[in-house]
Amino acid sequence: MKLIAANSNGTLAQAIADHLDTPLAKAEFKRFKDNEIFVAIEENVRGEDVFLIQSTSYPANDHLMELLIGIDALRRASARRITAVVPYYGYGRQDRKVGGRTPISAKLVANLITTAGANRVLTLELHAGQIQGFFDIPTDNLFSTPVIEKDIQEHYKDVSKLMIVSPDVGGVVRARALANRIGADLAIVDKRRERAGVSEVMHIIGDVEGRNCVLVDDIVDSGGTLCNAAEALLDKGASSVAAYITHGVLSNGAVDRVQNSTLKELVVTNSIDPMSRKQVGKIRTISVAALMGDAIWRIANEQSVSSLFE
Repeated sequence: MKLIAANSNGTLAQAIADHLDTPLAKAEFKRFKDNEIFVAIEENVRGEDVFLIQSTSYPANDHLMELLIGIDALRRASARRITAVVPYYGYGRQDRKVGGRTPISAKLVANLITTAGANRVLTLELHAGQIQGFFDIPTDNLFSTPVIEKDIQEHYKDVSKLMIVSPDVGGVVRARALANRIGADLAIVDKRRERAGVSEVMHIIGDVEGRNCVLVDDIVDSGGTLCNAAEALLDKGASSVAAYITHGVLSNGAVDRVQNSTLKELVVTNSIDPMSRKQVGKIRTISVAALMGDAIWRIANEQSVSSLFE
């Protein structure tokens, strides 16, 4: 087995390598002066089971091209099997046509990864589960629930006062799964989105008065939804509001927005390199390295990945 890290999230790649007690293979991902990407695999990978670790986070297009060119380099170097390990799958929110003459970019990216030569994909918390069906190669979609569950149990001792909250109707399945695992109640924020990136909270489904509320979602981008939801929950009598989000995109002033909000804290995983954003008191990072490392080990040894969540 060989582990290779591209440039998007070297911190997570190294943590995965440390967890597996396997050094990262030597590879060079660099730019020419005109910003073309060049990849050189500096170790023999012929006949090897290779895992290329690369989130397609900001800058999404550069990191996506690094992933594709890296896969092509490995294929031409006669790797036996190439697994694209994509902790954050960019373009995942464009999983359907939202109007006339619009793309389904999540499917396009799946085609690109497959055509480049990947034999399988390992990813974390896809925005929509059906994206797995966009690939014509085996795809494992991990869930961050075990990592989030462990952290919540460490920070919230009284489950009777805990309320897991979905920030919208679309995230109810994710929030309910977490609530069932820890034995907490579930509430839902009903909101109306006027346009992309702007949301208006309408009302809360569930009694949150006197509860410590935990918002759970897969992606935080601008942070507007979370901040509005936190205010609505506090207005309904919640004792405190925190948020656990898998992918901390945090673009367009989101860090400052969270810092100045009524949120007690925002907890994100390191699926996107935490070094790519400034660190503030309200944002805390938890690691998914062990989860992804265990999945890689199981794939390499032809064992069940789904048993990680049983």
